[in-house]
Amino acid sequence: MTEPIPNGPPGLPLVGNVFDVDPRDSLLSIIHLCKIYGPVFRLRLPGSDEIVIAEHSLYDELCDEKRFTKKIGASLDQVRNGVHDGLFTAYPHEHNWEVAHRILVPAFGPLSIRNMFDEMHDISIQLVLKWARYGDENVINVTDDFTRLTLDSIALCAMGTRFNSFYTQEMNPFVTAMVDFLLESGRRGLRSSFVNSWMRSSEKKYFENIELMRSMAMKMVEHRKANPNNKKDLVNAMLNGKDPKTGEKMSDDSIAYNMITFLIAGHETTSGTLSFLFYRLCSDPRIMEKAQKEVDEVVGKGPITVEHLSKLPYINACLRETLRLTPTASQGFMSAWPESKEDPIIIGGKYRVDHNQTFRLVLPMIHRDPKVYGDDAEEFKPERMLDENFKKLPKNAWKPFGNGQRGCIGRDFAWQEMLLCIAMLLQNFHFRHYDPNYKLSIRQTLTIKPKGFFMYANLRPGIDVSTLEKNLSNAQMKHEATPPSTPIRGTSTAKKLMAVFFGGNMGTCESLAQKIAQSAADHGYQVDIKPLDDATSDLPKDVPILIISSSYEGEPPDNAGQFVHWLEDLKSSGTLKGVKYGVFGCGNRDWKATFQRIPKLIDSLLEENGGKRIVNRGLADAADNDIFNDFEKWEDNSFWPQISKYFGEVKSEGPVGLDVEVSTTLRSSHLRQDVREAIVLKNEVLTSSDDPAAKRYMELKLPTDMEYRAGDYLAVLPINTSKTIRRVFKRFGLPWDANITIKSGATVIPKDRPLPLRDVLSSYVELSQPATRKNVRVIVQSIPDETVRHEAESLAGDSFDSEITAKRTSVLDLLEKYPSSTLTIGDFLAMLPQLRLRQYSISSSPLVDPGTVSITWSVLDEESYQHQGKRFLGAASNYLSNLEPGDHVHINVKSSHASFHLPLDIENTPIIMIAAGTGIAPFHGFIQERVKQIEAGRTLAPALLFFGCRDPNIDLLFSTELDEWSKKGVVDPRYAFSRANDKSNGAKYVQDRFWQDRKEVGELFGKGAKVYVCGHSRCVEGVAEAGKRMKKEYEEKAGRSINDEGADEWFRALRNERYMTDAFD
Repeated sequence: MTEPIPNGPPGLPLVGNVFDVDPRDSLLSIIHLCKIYGPVFRLRLPGSDEIVIAEHSLYDELCDEKRFTKKIGASLDQVRNGVHDGLFTAYPHEHNWEVAHRILVPAFGPLSIRNMFDEMHDISIQLVLKWARYGDENVINVTDDFTRLTLDSIALCAMGTRFNSFYTQEMNPFVTAMVDFLLESGRRGLRSSFVNSWMRSSEKKYFENIELMRSMAMKMVEHRKANPNNKKDLVNAMLNGKDPKTGEKMSDDSIAYNMITFLIAGHETTSGTLSFLFYRLCSDPRIMEKAQKEVDEVVGKGPITVEHLSKLPYINACLRETLRLTPTASQGFMSAWPESKEDPIIIGGKYRVDHNQTFRLVLPMIHRDPKVYGDDAEEFKPERMLDENFKKLPKNAWKPFGNGQRGCIGRDFAWQEMLLCIAMLLQNFHFRHYDPNYKLSIRQTLTIKPKGFFMYANLRPGIDVSTLEKNLSNAQMKHEATPPSTPIRGTSTAKKLMAVFFGGNMGTCESLAQKIAQSAADHGYQVDIKPLDDATSDLPKDVPILIISSSYEGEPPDNAGQFVHWLEDLKSSGTLKGVKYGVFGCGNRDWKATFQRIPKLIDSLLEENGGKRIVNRGLADAADNDIFNDFEKWEDNSFWPQISKYFGEVKSEGPVGLDVEVSTTLRSSHLRQDVREAIVLKNEVLTSSDDPAAKRYMELKLPTDMEYRAGDYLAVLPINTSKTIRRVFKRFGLPWDANITIKSGATVIPKDRPLPLRDVLSSYVELSQPATRKNVRVIVQSIPDETVRHEAESLAGDSFDSEITAKRTSVLDLLEKYPSSTLTIGDFLAMLPQLRLRQYSISSSPLVDPGTVSITWSVLDEESYQHQGKRFLGAASNYLSNLEPGDHVHINVKSSHASFHLPLDIENTPIIMIAAGTGIAPFHGFIQERVKQIEAGRTLAPALLFFGCRDPNIDLLFSTELDEWSKKGVVDPRYAFSRANDKSNGAKYVQDRFWQDRKEVGELFGKGAKVYVCGHSRCVEGVAEAGKRMKKEYEEKAGRSINDEGADEWFRALRNERYMTDAFD
């Protein structure tokens, strides 16, 4: 006797329950309805009559892939606008999906994922260092940073592309486009096509986001085509792989759609899971402490390796429990197979449903079914997910990665990535809520993440930033110095043969076959490795045989189907008498119903048909992330002893060697600064020896994937000069090899360990910074002689501006001036601010060479106001001056103001550039860019350059280039020479020449020219005054009057629109 499906909310005519489901938060709406209408009910939405399933028993029935299949729901159907028949959105039996699935599954096999560990580790280091450098009180936007982590990981590991998300303030454009795309897809799924067609603004933005994602995906593909390599990653799999069944390759469209699919699915759900987990850890310090204890016991203080990840059962349980309560892919849809002959279709033993019925599966509710998880199903209890309890769960009671062949093929990738990240973070930090009263709120696109969740990360006791950076750098260098394992067959001094056959879709079984081949040489065997199907009707009987196989949803792997069917057809015939074999099976116990089915079947059929089992079947479980260790144990303890017993052992002439090339990568170690290492290519003086302040030019090779625009800044982390450091040692009477240990106090200097004082002074603190009033008062109070003390007191009072600020008097200057001060080296260090980055305008264009950047600067080395033979040495300018080609320097690119870049409409927008001295740097880059564009055949609007310096024979920077560029019509230079104004039409300063040539300036300005000024603040102010004078003169000639206030107002309106400045002191 059947029953009707219970009704849900009554709804309205025509639109049904559309107003019962919030398009911005459909999950919470559905959960709310589940709590009202129960675990199964009918929901009517535009174009869709759904049955909501929110309990385990019905869900378990629907997971039967022989009866039911994935249904592309309304929202997911909209996602097809962007990814079409990609793996996640394909309809059942779509041919492109079948081809892509068979090609792509091996790219995410256990060996491939294991080999991605070092790249995952690289990205995780970036996250750890970011949080460490920003300090204990930095408020962490958790979901944003985990999105950076997971996006960069999938891009690097699977596609060989660095997005460098941790080196920019804004999220990668792909993420922004993806989030908007998914949000709008969800909303479109709840609207009729008629309504969608009228939302033209949303429609336009929607398809712009799709195009952006597609273009980014195709750029990666085209880059790989132009720069092929042998990396076994997703891109190469798609470009070069062939369907093992049809021999087809993936089409270009299919590649593009699946690239977008992986970029979305490969990071969106993982970042959400990590965010939810850390919300749970912050909410329950007991759980965090237990997880940290596990990391401490398993990993300790050393670097985390891939082998550690299989030994973290409690963290594994925490992840499972997180995905139980908050599965990031929180809803799915299923229906009966379109070709199903089942009639009637009955579910739950009582509900009769139509063949085309859609089932909406609400995983957060299914995972909370009290029949499975008890009355505390709402509580976060990792213990319920420890292995012994997890194994006891009913089939399909925990299903966050989808079902069967439509399940997530990147599951193991995500799991390894998450375990690694969690272990590294817990090893180094304590975490706490930013808002102790925060209650979990959900942000939904097609997946879910915490909304408004922020936290603090505090370095654990005994860990400081510098030590952490060095440890992580050393760990990374060790990873990078070890080449990835390459399958190598044993060479051949061996006299005996062995046959190894493998069957698997993921590449793991083949890798184990190659592994046995390596060790076989040491035992005196030469191995022949083939796919299992090659053994069909042809199993050798005179050599030992090892078969390594997996199951695929209980069915044979693609390269083992023929062999298995052949065995099944033998019907205990005794055909295999004389075959001596062993079987090793790979599987994942999470697929409980089919775990190890094919290896067990092969083992039993070989014996039933006369084969001789010479070693008990081995077993590896991918759920433990320890396949290779399991295999090695079985190999050493079972396989080789039995081989020796039955076949004997031939001693080889020695172990097989590997031709190893060791590479190392230098890693930066710096001071709470987000910088990377660049390499000096060129460092030269641009001015003559007569220039009292030398101007220098440096070219650097940028770190991989660091990008810039002409007009941006290069930030440099300097080292203090040795001359200044020696003054400190002399003042405090310390030997050059003195060490210090900071015991307490607020400082960026590492504590509780000896440090060479010269390293502290060179790398951590500012030595030439002018003293503060507080510094002066402290020094004055430390002077024991009352007369001297009284004399010095004015320095903190009326004389401070003139004697300290104006003369740039530093703390060191004062201590040298008052040698009787009793301040200690500790007092001195406490007064000094931490060493900071210096910014220099970039003087090159990436159009010339995107991997090279240049800067131009003036060296600050002049007589000190303190006299006594002292020199005032600019820390950064002198540091840079002493670098030589091949030296490494810590840098980062900083964006300039958005307006301080060349106009986009370069053909129609003239530019006027005004510079003095090294202020020409950004304009050198601008002009370089124009050169490349003109050489490419483009016709550009005019460009004027006003450049001021002392003398054309002394400091006219880039004079040769400017002459050449002028002849080519790239730029029209106008000079002002302060010491030789007879050579510049009488103009002494650049603002004078600007005023002098105001006719040409006015003509270009009238054509829409943009004006850029870079130089000393006095220069910038002078140009501004000249510009206001031009405006007043123009108005007067037109018969209008304008006062100073009006000119000021006019000028202010131009700022950052048509008049851009970059002033420095």
